[in-house]
Amino acid sequence: MKILISNDDGFQAPGIVALYDALKDLPDVEVEVVAPEHNNSAKSNALTLAAPLYVHLAHNGFRYVTGTPADCVHIALKGLLGYRPDLVVSGINNGANMGDDTIYSGTVGAAMEAYLFGIPAIAFSQIEKGWAHVDAAGQVARRLVEQVRRERMLEGAPWLLNVNVPNRPFDELKPVRVCRLGRRHAAEKVITQDSPRGETMYWIAGAGGAKDSGEGTDFHATAAGHVSLTPLQIDLTDHANLVHWRDSVARLAG
Repeated sequence: MKILISNDDGFQAPGIVALYDALKDLPDVEVEVVAPEHNNSAKSNALTLAAPLYVHLAHNGFRYVTGTPADCVHIALKGLLGYRPDLVVSGINNGANMGDDTIYSGTVGAAMEAYLFGIPAIAFSQIEKGWAHVDAAGQVARRLVEQVRRERMLEGAPWLLNVNVPNRPFDELKPVRVCRLGRRHAAEKVITQDSPRGETMYWIAGAGGAKDSGEGTDFHATAAGHVSLTPLQIDLTDHANLVHWRDSVARLAG
């Protein structure tokens, strides 16, 4: 079993080190890391098309790329590795990727890039920043990967999972719950400052609070101490309103 690990916090982040340490000694498993050189949070699925990308080897054997999380997985799968991994795992992210966060998440973006190439993928995140109990999140990742292999889940159609782990000791984590994504309120107002040259600088502010955090959502599960697992899909089509839009376009054409 060959596993590729990436992330969006950069190759030196404690989360990716914990993830590698948790998976590297699984029996009959080969693990490689190809991750961004620097923090690339909120880069989603962005690819670098207008500049060359460079790959370097770190002292610990990790390879790092001068690009985005999706760049890392794309390069790895389409030439760098020289083989096709059985599973791609992204994370462990420094902070939650729940609800609307998944649209922006570079952690999810890296996993999604693998999924687009037909490879099963899992994105792991901790719900709070700061890396508290990151080793416990690594144990969660290890157990899930072991289960995936034991259940022979790598042999069928590819799938994409988004997993969020509360920052708790491993023995205090509650069982995994399969959840839907919740929703957030609109983001907070941008922060403005004056630069030393008198120009206005704008900083993207924090995400809004949970708007839909009811039972069955990832917000609800993690707040209760459970690990949340959400299967994701790529199809953005508004299937429920296809007929409405066909009728509307037909009227306009008429």
